[in-house]
Amino acid sequence: MGVAGQIVVEPDGPAWTAAAVERFVEAARTAIEREGRFIVALAGGNTPRGLYEALAGPAGDAIDWGAAIVVIGDERCLPLGDPGRNLTMATEALLRPRSLEASQIVPLYDGTEPRESLDQATRWLAELLGGDPRSGPPSRPIDLVLLGLGDNCHTASLFPGLPWALDTTSWVVAEYVEVVGQWRLSLTPMVLSGAREILFLIEGAAKASAVASVVEGPIDPMVRPAQAFLGCPQVTWLLDRPAASELSTAP
Repeated sequence: MGVAGQIVVEPDGPAWTAAAVERFVEAARTAIEREGRFIVALAGGNTPRGLYEALAGPAGDAIDWGAAIVVIGDERCLPLGDPGRNLTMATEALLRPRSLEASQIVPLYDGTEPRESLDQATRWLAELLGGDPRSGPPSRPIDLVLLGLGDNCHTASLFPGLPWALDTTSWVVAEYVEVVGQWRLSLTPMVLSGAREILFLIEGAAKASAVASVVEGPIDPMVRPAQAFLGCPQVTWLLDRPAASELSTAP
């Protein structure tokens, strides 16, 4: 099957991180030149930490961080500061070193009951992006969305078999994910797929089977949630060589 967007395969970890940094910096500079601000949705988990740490150093000096607005793309419903939260990881690796203010961060989960947090997160997004969450997508796209891929083909906190796949109107969903025993909040494809650029960050041989299943398998986002983004021409699948090893054809 053909895949909208592009697949980029880097030979090793350092080259993969350098390519991710380059795309992030270029997206930021372009957005700031165009509109005076850069809105980015960050991925959680372990994979993007190296990118964030690189951006916290000299590699990120080309970005005007005072013009950045960071949205946490999905979150575990854990107490503020819990090491399992995506916000905690992003804060330690990037946001604190770059001295971002609280007003520059949309945390998604505010510590209340998950469905109450969903309503609050939707209001935050409407203030940031414009538009009416009851009647369509945001008025302004996010400039860059970073996504990962789980070995069960989930992305963000959009897991297989859950109701998000049947929800075509919500900007944010709150769902109890039984396989991880947690409530999760996540931006939905209604918001994410409209981004100016979507960058999947995937590395390691452990992800090779999931990559091949998403990119080359039968289309069923209920089973393979990352396939919700296959039709987006602005998607880049940034892989290292081990993550691409089970594709039948790869660059």
